[in-house]
Amino acid sequence: MATLTDFVRSNASEPHRTRTRQILKSHPEIKKLIGQKNPTTFWVSVGCVILMTGMAYLVRDQSWWIVVAAAWFIGAFPAHTLFVCIHEAAHNLIFRKPVANTWAAIFANLPTVFPTALTFKSFHIKHHAFQGVHELDADLPDWYEAKLIKNYAIGKAIWLLFFPIFQGIRTLRMQELAVIDKWVVANTVIQLAFDTLIVVLFGWKALAFLGLCLFFSVGFHPLGARWIQEHFLTLDPEQETYSYYGPLNVPNMNVGFHNEHHDFPSIPWNRLPDIKKSAPEYYETLKYHTSFVRLFFRFLFDQEISLYSRIVRKERGRVLLTDQSKPDMEMMQAQTVPAESIA
Repeated sequence: MATLTDFVRSNASEPHRTRTRQILKSHPEIKKLIGQKNPTTFWVSVGCVILMTGMAYLVRDQSWWIVVAAAWFIGAFPAHTLFVCIHEAAHNLIFRKPVANTWAAIFANLPTVFPTALTFKSFHIKHHAFQGVHELDADLPDWYEAKLIKNYAIGKAIWLLFFPIFQGIRTLRMQELAVIDKWVVANTVIQLAFDTLIVVLFGWKALAFLGLCLFFSVGFHPLGARWIQEHFLTLDPEQETYSYYGPLNVPNMNVGFHNEHHDFPSIPWNRLPDIKKSAPEYYETLKYHTSFVRLFFRFLFDQEISLYSRIVRKERGRVLLTDQSKPDMEMMQAQTVPAESIA
């Protein structure tokens, strides 16, 4: 692939809804997976919250090099898992009641310092509904990001290191999305109370440790290659979503099955591999990644890959702004209702 100086523009709608429809027609057995919940996710988040809080206590009086090393080599993994727990809650895949999922997200947010769980939900759902639409997809880098970082290793390393900051700034362009409500306020108040408690009981170094865990878990770390894996044009100039099938799907909680997740966002993480098993002809023909470490270094040093290596589109596919990104469930219900009415 040649070096890009602009985003790759597409006139087509995002590809996932079309494939969802095709798979449901070819493999109706997948319908039984749609709408399932996985309460075990909450207990995973409980374990990670306890682990990270315990580590913050243990490093509170240690040298800074130990704090940084502990965050990179250990803390980044449960922090990343908590991010995925928040992601599952955003799709209401943990509990039946949406409000229970909201509280689960707020709880999983605690060790990651910044109150991001509820704002993430607002923007992530629109990423599914409007993939590649610049003004609605916060997963898409800004033009200033791509121009600033360029395609050199040092620029891309800085971008990964400060990824949470770049991600936060992107949300400013989402002018059509209302993101302040009572739950965002509750998330902020509870998070600030938890951060204050950490400082009072353990000290500032403990809070810094938790902050470093967050930055490493989504940035300058092999786990940060997840952002490159998902939608960067790394293997094919026309395939805009890639799955990852490798060992880091353990702390990743199978979110590496990303084509599967975008095709069926109403199926929880533990059942995503079942989609590929049921419809292999749709996924084995797509290119995919098997190593985050290899992708991490390739992103850094391959000058043909930059922040411009993304597909952007103006076409919204007649999707409403209020869309909650449940095309799989909507299609299943649409197929079920006519059958019932005929009976």
